[in-house]
Amino acid sequence: MADTSVLSAQRREGKGKGPARRLRAQGLIPAVVYAPHGEPSNLAVDPAALQKAIATPKKFNTLLTLALDGGDKQVLFKDYQVDPVTRKLLHADFLEVQLDKPVKAHVPVAIVGRAEGVASGGILQVSAHEIEVLALPAAIPEKIEVDVTPLKIGASIHIADVKAPEGVKLKFATNYTVAVVAVPEKEEVAAPVAAVAGAEGAAPAAGAAPAAGAAPAAGAAPAKGGAAPAAAAPAKGAAKK
Repeated sequence: MADTSVLSAQRREGKGKGPARRLRAQGLIPAVVYAPHGEPSNLAVDPAALQKAIATPKKFNTLLTLALDGGDKQVLFKDYQVDPVTRKLLHADFLEVQLDKPVKAHVPVAIVGRAEGVASGGILQVSAHEIEVLALPAAIPEKIEVDVTPLKIGASIHIADVKAPEGVKLKFATNYTVAVVAVPEKEEVAAPVAAVAGAEGAAPAAGAAPAAGAAPAAGAAPAKGGAAPAAAAPAKGAAKK
């Protein structure tokens, strides 16, 4: 049985910020019903009643019966605006539908199972959280289940692999990725720091030449054929002999 809620509405006069503020002062919000053919209808609805009407598992895809002027319209939620601070509803748009004609809707993805690759250290990444479908207004599914159990590391599920519920058609132009088990990133291991030759207290390797500019050890004779060490400059302030 489809989730259907009844919502009362009344016609409103005037457009713009002024009439909208007056409506909200009365506890109502402006709303618009768009019809497949014809002009849109400007209405007013109770935001609390609207939130209660869509408090079903289908949420914004709940089929609503709009009670207006003694008649009924079958509508779906099309769009809405909320206050950025209080998050209260400020405006609502509806789409009038016919029960025997399919409509487009966005349905949330529900991941089912535990991917094999996750047990091996992979990371499951969900790329698509909603899927666009084509279905009769009363047959829009609550969710689209995607079973990721057989996915190994590096494997993915594309939209063409997803099985649609009976009576529902998935809408897509490209075969995009829905979920993938990514390869885990390898941890970088720092290379050991090489021992610094001639470190303090360490003896130089046999036959190794002293570093450039290093002073010769005390009492050491200059290398054969090498230049004699430069005469040290007298210390500042030292008396000359």
